[in-house]
Amino acid sequence: MAKTRAQRKAERRAREAEERKRSDERRGESHAQHDTQVPVSGDVAEIEAMERGMGAGASEADLTLPEHTQPSRAERRAEAKAQKESEKRQVDERKRREREQLAKKQKQASAERQRGGVIGFLVSCWAELKKVQWPDRETLIQATAVTIIFVAVAAAYLGALDALFNFLIKRIL
Repeated sequence: MAKTRAQRKAERRAREAEERKRSDERRGESHAQHDTQVPVSGDVAEIEAMERGMGAGASEADLTLPEHTQPSRAERRAEAKAQKESEKRQVDERKRREREQLAKKQKQASAERQRGGVIGFLVSCWAELKKVQWPDRETLIQATAVTIIFVAVAAAYLGALDALFNFLIKRIL
């Protein structure tokens, strides 16, 4: 006996509902497995515990931990003093490094000055050429093509202007 359209529709809905139920069960199992395998940081766990406590009706003051108390005045002063000393050490270290770099540059400059004028100039030119980032072949070809196209357009423009002015001058004279 052939099934009616309504029967086929009902069977399809039942199959889809059963598949959804199975996939929800699998997702629930995988989520539970994920929760047991992925660790939670201490900060996250602490915040979640505080939120649960507040949700249960406890005040925020009751939920503060001993390590969240404010540091005493002496502790704040000691911390500020340690921070200032640290900053001073960093500044001193930076100044020392700058002095060393300056001395190194002066030493290199004096070494170059000892050479002759022409040789020193050539050496400095060579050093500058080493610093240049030279283009690769593709960039060089592209730049050359752009230059050639620009020159061709400029030549055509100037040629057209020349022909126009030549025509006007001949008509006037």
